[in-house]
Amino acid sequence: MSIENSKLKLSILDFVHIYNDSDAAKSLQNVTEMVQLAEELGYSRYWFAEHHNTKNLMSTSPDMLSMHAAAHTKKIRVGSGGVMLPNHSPLKVMENFTLLEGLYPGRVDLGIGRASGTDGQTMLALLRSRELLGANDFPEQLEDLLSFFNRSFKETHPFSHINPPGDKSMIPDVYMLGSSEGGLHFALQKGLGFVFAAQLAPQLAVPMLRAYKNEFKPSTYLSEPKSMFSIMVIAAETDEEAEFIAGPAELMWAQMSMGKTNFSFPSPTKAKNHIYTLAEESARERNKARFVIGSAETVAEKLDQMAKASLVDEIIIADFYPDQASRKNGHRLLAKELGLAKEI
Repeated sequence: MSIENSKLKLSILDFVHIYNDSDAAKSLQNVTEMVQLAEELGYSRYWFAEHHNTKNLMSTSPDMLSMHAAAHTKKIRVGSGGVMLPNHSPLKVMENFTLLEGLYPGRVDLGIGRASGTDGQTMLALLRSRELLGANDFPEQLEDLLSFFNRSFKETHPFSHINPPGDKSMIPDVYMLGSSEGGLHFALQKGLGFVFAAQLAPQLAVPMLRAYKNEFKPSTYLSEPKSMFSIMVIAAETDEEAEFIAGPAELMWAQMSMGKTNFSFPSPTKAKNHIYTLAEESARERNKARFVIGSAETVAEKLDQMAKASLVDEIIIADFYPDQASRKNGHRLLAKELGLAKEI
Protein backbone atom coordinates (compact mmCIF):
# COMPACT_ATOMS: atom_id res chain seq x y z
CA MET A 1 0.00 0.00 0.00
CA SER A 2 1.52 3.32 -1.09
CA ILE A 3 1.05 6.50 0.92
CA GLU A 4 2.08 8.85 -1.86
CA ASN A 5 -0.45 11.45 -0.68
CA SER A 6 1.29 11.72 2.67
CA LYS A 7 2.43 15.23 3.55
CA LEU A 8 5.36 13.83 5.50
CA LYS A 9 8.68 15.43 4.59
CA LEU A 10 12.02 13.65 4.87
CA SER A 11 15.54 14.94 5.43
CA ILE A 12 18.95 13.34 5.93
CA LEU A 13 21.55 13.57 8.71
CA ASP A 14 24.96 12.59 7.34
CA PHE A 15 27.73 11.36 9.65
CA VAL A 16 30.11 11.03 6.66
CA HIS A 17 30.96 7.42 7.42
CA ILE A 18 34.16 5.92 6.08
CA TYR A 19 32.78 2.63 4.87
CA ASN A 20 34.43 -0.77 5.06
CA ASP A 21 37.22 -1.08 2.46
CA SER A 22 36.95 2.64 1.66
CA ASP A 23 38.85 5.77 2.74
CA ALA A 24 38.38 9.35 3.92
CA ALA A 25 38.63 10.93 0.47
CA LYS A 26 35.94 8.61 -0.91
CA SER A 27 33.65 9.35 2.03
CA LEU A 28 33.79 13.04 1.11
CA GLN A 29 33.05 12.26 -2.53
CA ASN A 30 30.04 10.32 -1.27
CA VAL A 31 28.73 13.52 0.33
CA THR A 32 28.61 15.27 -3.02
CA GLU A 33 26.78 12.37 -4.65
CA MET A 34 24.30 12.02 -1.81
CA VAL A 35 23.33 15.66 -1.34
CA GLN A 36 22.75 16.02 -5.08
CA LEU A 37 20.65 12.86 -5.11
CA ALA A 38 18.72 14.01 -2.04
CA GLU A 39 17.85 17.26 -3.79
CA GLU A 40 16.79 15.42 -6.94
CA LEU A 41 14.57 13.08 -4.91
CA GLY A 42 12.79 15.85 -3.04
CA TYR A 43 14.34 15.61 0.42
CA SER A 44 13.87 18.83 2.39
CA ARG A 45 17.23 19.33 4.07
CA TYR A 46 20.65 17.74 4.40
CA TRP A 47 22.42 18.11 7.73
CA PHE A 48 25.83 17.13 9.05
CA ALA A 49 26.70 15.85 12.52
CA GLU A 50 29.74 16.95 14.53
CA HIS A 51 32.07 14.25 15.87
CA HIS A 52 35.73 14.30 16.84
CA ASN A 53 38.38 11.64 17.51
CA THR A 54 36.30 9.03 15.71
CA LYS A 55 38.46 7.43 13.04
CA ASN A 56 35.57 6.22 10.90
CA LEU A 57 33.63 9.50 10.70
CA MET A 58 34.60 12.58 8.69
CA SER A 59 31.86 14.84 10.05
CA THR A 60 34.10 17.09 12.14
CA SER A 61 32.98 20.44 10.69
CA PRO A 62 29.27 20.83 9.87
CA ASP A 63 29.79 24.41 8.69
CA MET A 64 32.41 23.50 6.10
CA LEU A 65 30.46 20.46 4.93
CA SER A 66 27.33 22.60 4.65
CA MET A 67 29.24 25.10 2.51
CA HIS A 68 30.33 22.27 0.22
CA ALA A 69 26.82 20.80 0.04
CA ALA A 70 25.24 24.17 -0.73
CA ALA A 71 27.80 24.88 -3.45
CA HIS A 72 26.93 21.64 -5.23
CA THR A 73 23.14 22.01 -5.07
CA LYS A 74 20.51 24.62 -5.90
CA LYS A 75 17.65 24.53 -3.43
CA ILE A 76 17.90 21.86 -0.70
CA ARG A 77 18.43 23.27 2.78
CA VAL A 78 21.78 22.48 4.41
CA GLY A 79 23.12 22.80 7.93
CA SER A 80 24.25 21.29 11.19
CA GLY A 81 22.71 18.52 13.15
CA GLY A 82 24.37 19.91 15.03
CA VAL A 83 27.10 22.27 16.04
CA MET A 84 28.17 21.12 19.51
CA LEU A 85 28.27 24.55 21.09
CA PRO A 86 30.46 23.64 24.12
CA ASN A 87 33.33 23.05 21.66
CA HIS A 88 33.12 26.50 20.11
CA SER A 89 33.16 30.23 20.55
CA PRO A 90 29.60 31.54 20.06
CA LEU A 91 30.99 34.46 18.08
CA LYS A 92 32.81 32.15 15.66
CA VAL A 93 29.71 30.00 15.17
CA MET A 94 27.71 33.14 14.46
CA GLU A 95 30.30 34.40 11.98
CA ASN A 96 30.46 31.10 10.09
CA PHE A 97 26.71 30.67 9.79
CA THR A 98 26.20 34.33 8.91
CA LEU A 99 28.55 33.75 5.98
CA LEU A 100 26.65 30.62 4.99
CA GLU A 101 23.29 32.38 5.15
CA GLY A 102 24.67 35.34 3.25
CA LEU A 103 26.02 33.13 0.47
CA TYR A 104 22.99 30.82 0.31
CA PRO A 105 20.06 32.88 1.62
CA GLY A 106 17.03 30.95 2.80
CA ARG A 107 18.82 27.59 2.68
CA VAL A 108 20.82 27.38 5.92
CA ASP A 109 19.93 25.72 9.25
CA LEU A 110 21.88 25.95 12.48
CA GLY A 111 21.10 23.01 14.73
CA ILE A 112 22.68 23.43 18.17
CA GLY A 113 23.72 20.64 20.53
CA ARG A 114 24.51 20.89 24.25
CA ALA A 115 27.05 18.05 24.43
CA SER A 116 30.67 18.07 23.30
CA GLY A 117 30.25 14.96 21.15
CA THR A 118 33.69 13.74 22.07
CA ASP A 119 36.00 12.69 24.92
CA GLY A 120 37.63 14.97 27.47
CA GLN A 121 41.12 15.03 25.95
CA THR A 122 39.79 15.86 22.51
CA MET A 123 37.61 18.58 23.97
CA LEU A 124 40.70 20.00 25.67
CA ALA A 125 42.49 20.02 22.30
CA LEU A 126 39.53 21.88 20.78
CA LEU A 127 39.14 24.41 23.58
CA ARG A 128 42.83 24.83 24.53
CA SER A 129 41.71 25.50 28.11
CA ARG A 130 41.55 23.13 31.08
CA GLU A 131 39.42 25.67 32.89
CA LEU A 132 36.70 25.47 30.24
CA LEU A 133 36.55 21.67 30.42
CA GLY A 134 34.64 21.82 33.68
CA ALA A 135 32.49 24.79 32.78
CA ASN A 136 28.74 24.28 32.66
CA ASP A 137 27.98 27.47 30.78
CA PHE A 138 25.79 26.34 27.89
CA PRO A 139 22.96 28.75 28.84
CA GLU A 140 25.41 31.65 28.65
CA GLN A 141 26.87 30.37 25.38
CA LEU A 142 23.42 30.08 23.81
CA GLU A 143 22.44 33.54 25.01
CA ASP A 144 25.65 35.00 23.57
CA LEU A 145 25.15 33.23 20.23
CA LEU A 146 21.59 34.50 19.82
CA SER A 147 22.57 38.00 20.98
CA PHE A 148 25.34 38.13 18.38
CA PHE A 149 22.85 37.14 15.67
CA ASN A 150 20.28 39.71 16.83
CA ARG A 151 22.75 42.46 17.78
CA SER A 152 20.88 42.59 21.06
CA PHE A 153 23.52 42.76 23.80
CA LYS A 154 22.76 45.28 26.51
CA GLU A 155 25.00 48.33 26.49
CA THR A 156 26.63 47.15 29.73
CA HIS A 157 27.56 43.74 28.30
CA PRO A 158 31.29 43.33 27.55
CA PHE A 159 30.45 42.12 24.02
CA SER A 160 28.10 45.01 23.19
CA HIS A 161 30.73 46.86 21.14
CA ILE A 162 31.73 43.86 19.02
CA ASN A 163 30.55 44.42 15.46
CA PRO A 164 29.98 41.02 13.79
CA PRO A 165 29.76 40.79 9.99
CA GLY A 166 26.55 41.12 8.03
CA ASP A 167 23.22 42.12 9.50
CA LYS A 168 20.07 40.61 10.99
CA SER A 169 18.87 39.49 7.57
CA MET A 170 21.65 36.90 7.58
CA ILE A 171 20.33 34.74 10.43
CA PRO A 172 19.90 31.03 9.59
CA ASP A 173 16.96 29.03 10.87
CA VAL A 174 17.96 28.03 14.40
CA TYR A 175 17.04 24.69 15.98
CA MET A 176 17.72 23.30 19.42
CA LEU A 177 18.67 19.62 19.37
CA GLY A 178 17.94 17.31 22.25
CA SER A 179 17.43 13.80 23.54
CA SER A 180 16.05 14.79 26.95
CA GLU A 181 14.09 17.52 28.72
CA GLY A 182 17.17 19.75 28.65
CA GLY A 183 17.01 20.40 24.93
CA LEU A 184 13.24 20.89 25.15
CA HIS A 185 13.70 23.48 27.89
CA PHE A 186 16.02 25.65 25.81
CA ALA A 187 13.87 25.34 22.68
CA LEU A 188 10.83 26.56 24.60
CA GLN A 189 12.71 29.20 26.56
CA LYS A 190 14.17 30.82 23.44
CA GLY A 191 11.34 30.05 21.03
CA LEU A 192 13.53 27.99 18.71
CA GLY A 193 12.80 25.05 16.45
CA PHE A 194 13.25 21.68 18.15
CA VAL A 195 14.71 18.44 16.83
CA PHE A 196 14.58 15.34 19.02
CA ALA A 197 17.17 12.59 18.56
CA ALA A 198 14.90 9.56 18.72
CA GLN A 199 17.82 7.29 17.84
CA LEU A 200 19.30 8.21 21.25
CA ALA A 201 16.17 8.16 23.42
CA PRO A 202 13.27 6.64 21.43
CA GLN A 203 10.99 6.28 24.45
CA LEU A 204 11.05 10.05 25.08
CA ALA A 205 10.46 11.23 21.52
CA VAL A 206 6.67 11.39 21.54
CA PRO A 207 6.19 13.04 24.97
CA MET A 208 9.00 15.58 24.40
CA LEU A 209 7.77 16.57 20.93
CA ARG A 210 4.16 16.80 22.07
CA ALA A 211 5.23 18.98 24.99
CA TYR A 212 7.12 21.27 22.64
CA LYS A 213 4.13 21.65 20.31
CA ASN A 214 1.73 22.30 23.18
CA GLU A 215 3.92 24.73 25.14
CA PHE A 216 5.59 26.72 22.36
CA LYS A 217 5.20 30.50 22.37
CA PRO A 218 6.00 32.76 19.39
CA SER A 219 9.42 34.40 19.42
CA THR A 220 11.83 36.50 17.37
CA TYR A 221 12.77 33.34 15.50
CA LEU A 222 9.47 31.55 14.99
CA SER A 223 5.84 32.58 14.89
CA GLU A 224 4.72 28.97 15.27
CA PRO A 225 6.40 25.76 16.46
CA LYS A 226 8.70 23.86 14.13
CA SER A 227 9.65 20.37 15.26
CA MET A 228 11.22 17.23 13.81
CA PHE A 229 12.80 14.06 15.05
CA SER A 230 15.70 11.99 13.78
CA ILE A 231 15.88 8.21 13.76
CA MET A 232 17.94 5.54 12.03
CA VAL A 233 16.20 4.25 8.91
CA ILE A 234 17.17 1.35 6.64
CA ALA A 235 14.94 0.77 3.63
CA ALA A 236 15.26 -1.75 0.79
CA GLU A 237 13.12 -3.61 -1.74
CA THR A 238 11.92 -6.16 0.83
CA ASP A 239 11.79 -6.46 4.61
CA GLU A 240 14.26 -9.35 4.45
CA GLU A 241 16.80 -7.41 2.41
CA ALA A 242 16.47 -4.41 4.72
CA GLU A 243 17.17 -6.60 7.75
CA PHE A 244 20.29 -7.92 6.02
CA ILE A 245 21.50 -4.41 5.13
CA ALA A 246 20.77 -3.17 8.67
CA GLY A 247 22.92 -5.91 10.22
CA PRO A 248 26.15 -3.85 10.37
CA ALA A 249 24.46 -0.88 12.07
CA GLU A 250 22.65 -3.12 14.55
CA LEU A 251 25.91 -4.88 15.42
CA MET A 252 27.78 -1.59 15.77
CA TRP A 253 25.14 -0.11 18.05
CA ALA A 254 24.97 -3.27 20.15
CA GLN A 255 28.72 -3.11 20.67
CA MET A 256 28.67 0.66 21.27
CA SER A 257 26.06 0.07 23.98
CA MET A 258 28.69 -2.08 25.68
CA GLY A 259 31.35 0.64 25.53
CA LYS A 260 33.25 -0.33 22.39
CA THR A 261 34.32 2.51 20.10
CA ASN A 262 36.22 3.34 16.93
CA PHE A 263 35.55 0.27 14.86
CA SER A 264 34.64 -0.01 11.18
CA PHE A 265 31.34 -0.96 9.63
CA PRO A 266 31.38 -4.73 9.16
CA SER A 267 29.99 -5.96 5.85
CA PRO A 268 26.35 -7.16 5.87
CA THR A 269 27.57 -10.73 5.38
CA LYS A 270 30.02 -10.48 8.27
CA ALA A 271 27.33 -8.96 10.48
CA LYS A 272 24.89 -11.73 9.55
CA ASN A 273 27.46 -14.39 10.44
CA HIS A 274 28.45 -12.72 13.70
CA ILE A 275 27.67 -14.87 16.74
CA TYR A 276 26.19 -12.48 19.28
CA THR A 277 27.13 -12.90 22.90
CA LEU A 278 24.25 -12.85 25.37
CA ALA A 279 25.14 -9.29 26.32
CA GLU A 280 25.31 -8.20 22.68
CA GLU A 281 21.98 -9.84 21.89
CA SER A 282 20.40 -8.13 24.88
CA ALA A 283 21.77 -4.77 23.70
CA ARG A 284 20.54 -5.45 20.19
CA GLU A 285 17.02 -6.07 21.44
CA ARG A 286 17.09 -2.92 23.56
CA ASN A 287 18.18 -0.96 20.51
CA LYS A 288 15.30 -2.07 18.28
CA ALA A 289 13.36 1.14 18.90
CA ARG A 290 16.29 3.20 17.62
CA PHE A 291 15.74 1.82 14.11
CA VAL A 292 13.03 1.72 11.47
CA ILE A 293 13.92 -1.17 9.15
CA GLY A 294 12.02 -2.71 6.26
CA SER A 295 10.78 -2.36 2.72
CA ALA A 296 10.02 1.17 1.55
CA GLU A 297 6.33 0.48 2.13
CA THR A 298 6.91 -0.86 5.65
CA VAL A 299 9.21 2.03 6.57
CA ALA A 300 6.94 4.71 5.10
CA GLU A 301 3.95 3.45 7.08
CA LYS A 302 5.95 3.30 10.32
CA LEU A 303 7.37 6.78 9.83
CA ASP A 304 3.92 8.17 9.02
CA GLN A 305 2.55 6.67 12.24
CA MET A 306 5.47 8.02 14.28
CA ALA A 307 5.10 11.49 12.78
CA LYS A 308 1.40 11.62 13.65
CA ALA A 309 2.06 10.43 17.21
CA SER A 310 4.75 13.06 17.79
CA LEU A 311 2.92 15.89 15.97
CA VAL A 312 5.67 16.51 13.40
CA ASP A 313 5.52 16.78 9.62
CA GLU A 314 9.20 16.10 8.97
CA ILE A 315 11.59 13.30 9.93
CA ILE A 316 15.37 13.37 9.62
CA ILE A 317 16.94 10.05 8.66
CA ALA A 318 20.07 9.36 10.72
CA ASP A 319 22.04 7.68 7.94
CA PHE A 320 23.61 4.35 8.98
CA TYR A 321 23.60 2.40 5.75
CA PRO A 322 26.69 0.17 5.40
CA ASP A 323 27.73 1.40 1.94
CA GLN A 324 26.97 4.02 -0.69
CA ALA A 325 25.03 1.72 -3.00
CA SER A 326 22.49 0.53 -0.40
CA ARG A 327 22.28 4.06 0.93
CA LYS A 328 21.36 5.62 -2.41
CA ASN A 329 18.92 2.83 -3.17
CA GLY A 330 17.21 3.08 0.23
CA HIS A 331 16.73 6.84 0.00
CA ARG A 332 15.48 6.53 -3.57
CA LEU A 333 12.92 3.84 -2.70
CA LEU A 334 11.61 5.75 0.29
CA ALA A 335 11.35 9.02 -1.64
CA LYS A 336 9.29 7.26 -4.29
CA GLU A 337 7.06 5.56 -1.73
CA LEU A 338 6.29 8.87 -0.01
CA GLY A 339 5.98 10.79 -3.25
CA LEU A 340 8.62 13.36 -2.27
CA ALA A 341 9.16 14.31 -5.93
CA LYS A 342 6.87 13.89 -8.92
CA GLU A 343 9.56 12.22 -10.99
CA ILE A 344 12.38 10.08 -9.60
